[in-house]
Amino acid sequence: MALSFCYPPPITCRLTAATIRSSHGNGNYTLEASFVRRAADLSDKSSGFTSPHPNFGCVIANPGGNVVGEGYLYAQGTTPAEVQAVEAAGADLCIGATAYLNMEPGDCHGDSTAVSALVQAGIVRVVVGMRHPLQHLRGNAVRALRSQGIRVDVLGEDLQSKAVEEAQKSCHLVNAHLIYRAASRVPFSVLKYAMTLDGKIAASSGHAAWISSKKSRSRVFELRGRSDAIVVGGNTVRKDNPRLTARHGGGHLPMRIVMTQTLDLPEEANLWDISEVSTIVVTQRGARRSFQKYLASKGVEVVEFDMLNPRDVMEYFYDRGYLSILWECGGTLAASAISLGVIHKVFAFVAPKIIGGRNAPSPVGELGMVEMSQALDLSDVSYEQVGPDMLVSGFLQPIPDLTPVIPSMNETSAIDPTVTPYEPNIIFFYKTWDPYGAFSNFSPHPIRMPNGTGDYVSWSSVEHYYQAHKYVGVDNPQAQQYVEEIRSAKSPEEAARMGRLVQRRHPDLVRPDWDSMKIDVMYRALKFKFSIYPHLNSMLLSTAGSILVEASPHDLFWGGGREGEGLNYLGRLLMQLRSEFLGEYSSSSESTILSP
Repeated sequence: MALSFCYPPPITCRLTAATIRSSHGNGNYTLEASFVRRAADLSDKSSGFTSPHPNFGCVIANPGGNVVGEGYLYAQGTTPAEVQAVEAAGADLCIGATAYLNMEPGDCHGDSTAVSALVQAGIVRVVVGMRHPLQHLRGNAVRALRSQGIRVDVLGEDLQSKAVEEAQKSCHLVNAHLIYRAASRVPFSVLKYAMTLDGKIAASSGHAAWISSKKSRSRVFELRGRSDAIVVGGNTVRKDNPRLTARHGGGHLPMRIVMTQTLDLPEEANLWDISEVSTIVVTQRGARRSFQKYLASKGVEVVEFDMLNPRDVMEYFYDRGYLSILWECGGTLAASAISLGVIHKVFAFVAPKIIGGRNAPSPVGELGMVEMSQALDLSDVSYEQVGPDMLVSGFLQPIPDLTPVIPSMNETSAIDPTVTPYEPNIIFFYKTWDPYGAFSNFSPHPIRMPNGTGDYVSWSSVEHYYQAHKYVGVDNPQAQQYVEEIRSAKSPEEAARMGRLVQRRHPDLVRPDWDSMKIDVMYRALKFKFSIYPHLNSMLLSTAGSILVEASPHDLFWGGGREGEGLNYLGRLLMQLRSEFLGEYSSSSESTILSP
């Protein structure tokens, strides 16, 4: 039986200078701001279908002000928005055109595909909504484009007007999760709750289903789909027994996180069913060891903390690479998260109901405030009617200011060579947008590998190849079908999700020699990847003398683990390849020197 995965609808909208001027008035700044806003809107197209990632959109307009091509990054490790827009426009229409980007390119360190596409297409000018928030990428693409003779204008720096400010704000909002994460070093966190008109999230008895309308609950499913994970407290598990699924017919499913100090949780709970999506329980060190073993037997991951508090937990999930977290917890945990400064935005669904009750719980517990002047104000507040309910949303912490422009690490090193961007002895890598992110299996580097019959097969990434080879050679039509579905997955993320899901559901379809062969499968794919791409080979060789660690705290085979307890086989293989490549280089140099 085939797996069903849902994808966002194709882009059909096309803007023209005439339609933009009629909607927004005349003037070049207004027109250009509209193109940048369009790029920001495009960049959000994949939300809910893939795990949160930096959002990139690109709009190409010819000198006459007509849009000739556009695109957006679908997922981590897929075709850049700039490449899609150039391909949509075609070679002739790109010459002399302007490209409008919501954010400076830079999804994968060491990969210049996006910049090269614009340069080679004949783009003469690029308008950028904002520089990249991550320091190791900030300003690099702008500088690279300008070095190729392309004029680059950055909103707020080179272009300024009221329309420009609004467009710049759109760019900030669509990548708020990335901006907050870069500034605060915790994932972007949203607190969501539904309450009655008199401020209650449940009756005095604790009964809470349903406060909000069906339409509001559908919006909550959308919010979940835009998140890496959903956080609840132990009390929510005990009283509501939630499933915390996205329920949008496919696409991205966020992780479920339960925070509980005592681990006083029921043995039977919907969250212990991990057939569709995983659950992580975070608790105080030493809490109910026997119950921890029980959860582990169910496949639920348990993470212990010396002192359990929301900030430590969020810093941990920051290290795991999470960008966005949705909190659907009770008032006590919400108050603690707000007090510790990890909640950035609030979504409050207010239902036109009154339930009363002196002991009925409210959405936020004790914050220690005694005067109204101490109340926390939301900024950028929005009001929206959703069915009979009112949705009030706003930022609890303002979006961090990206100005003045802070130099990238490369720029700083050029000014002061004693400043080195990375720890020289240990280099960590994980997400593709992090430093050395191109070492990840999810990086957008296709490979062509032999299929054992003398032919070669193309794979979109190392992750596609690795996941599919769990089922290669199995004498079963269903296994062969899964191989093709994984190979055709639109992103490395989806290939990984498919491969792991099939492995959980149909362990009988996994090739019997997989445990003994998986390292060899990974080695072959990595060797091809780092042999065929010169800039990746150079990057790998540049790490000579450093230990490479895949910084996954939960994958204890391929990753290094949370406290170095992982086997780090991915890092080991890369170091082995580095040694082999250095040996080949040394042998080649010796041959050159010794030859007459």
